[in-house]
Amino acid sequence: MELMTRVWPAAIARVREEVAEMQVLADTEKLGVKIEPWDYRYYAEKVRAAKYDLDMNEVKGYMQLENLREGMFWAAGQLFGFAFEEVKGLPVAHPDIRIWEVKGRGGEHVGLWYFDPYARPGKRSGAWMNSYRDQRTYGGRVTTIVSNNSNFVKGAPGEPVLISWDDANTLFHEFGHALHGLCSAVTYPSLSGTNVPRDYVEFPSQVLEHWLPTPEVLNRFALHHRTGKPMPAELAARIERASTFRQGFEVTEYLSSALIDMKLHLAGDADIDPRAFEKDELVKLGMPRELPMRHRTPQFQHIFSGDGYSAGYYSYLWSEVIALDAFEAFTEAGGPYDKALARRLQDTVMSVGNTLDPAQQYRNFRGREPDVKAYLRDKGFPTT
Repeated sequence: MELMTRVWPAAIARVREEVAEMQVLADTEKLGVKIEPWDYRYYAEKVRAAKYDLDMNEVKGYMQLENLREGMFWAAGQLFGFAFEEVKGLPVAHPDIRIWEVKGRGGEHVGLWYFDPYARPGKRSGAWMNSYRDQRTYGGRVTTIVSNNSNFVKGAPGEPVLISWDDANTLFHEFGHALHGLCSAVTYPSLSGTNVPRDYVEFPSQVLEHWLPTPEVLNRFALHHRTGKPMPAELAARIERASTFRQGFEVTEYLSSALIDMKLHLAGDADIDPRAFEKDELVKLGMPRELPMRHRTPQFQHIFSGDGYSAGYYSYLWSEVIALDAFEAFTEAGGPYDKALARRLQDTVMSVGNTLDPAQQYRNFRGREPDVKAYLRDKGFPTT
């Protein structure tokens, strides 16, 4: 609650700024529009185009799925010494699934990485990572088998699959989970890889997102599907400038649900009318009228879905705080590809699974507790 209430005032203050910007633009159209929740995304995109001169469809031309996969491999090699070699002849559930053998710094076999990128009937939606076999040394050395799964629309033969910047970010995110599994070096499978607490499992995946926008990745792998030329530095700079765009909306929409989730549990055995409780608590919080909660109480499965998620929606915020603070360690050192710091991340976090208290893991990496100021800076919020 202390973390969430630290962030909340800055988030809703930014919402007021965003609404004011959108209202100015709406007023120029002379249609009598007063910004309502159903207007937010529409007018926000108009502001993005006007303020940042950024059309995300322009960016999409550089986001070729296969190139980005190669970019992930390259980044994993730079950070953790991994090499990826495609293998054939192993059983797969569908012909679209491909497999790579992963080798470590010394050329040793580390595990297998399965890639299942395309939508098909019967496949669940979204993007996720699976661990089909957890790493262990108990009873003999057993290497991991992990997969990354998405739902992109398969292109025509010979045509590149273009994805959005957000989807590219998600691709790196889910690959971070896979790397957590591939880096694992523990004794027992129940403690290996991603078998860590809910509010920590998202840390390695969220931190890996930050290698996508590095010039080293964009210059090599963000190549235009027609010209083959890398994304211009000027376009990359516009993406960076717009990175704090609409963060008031994004954070408030999420955090309102996280706060209601926690407040429901803090209410204990009180007799609660969910609709009235939600309304009253949002009034107390000063929830802006121009946007809704991400998940309304009646359909919010996190609330009572089991101990893994109950009173745990805050965990995405905490994971992002940790990840952003960790990436700042790289910017404070020699940059995103600082070899010594990457090795320390691997040795203190990525390889130890749940064999050590996650709080101690982070202190071993960073030398201190996480600082929320890195999160506030990333969102463009005040840090005081």
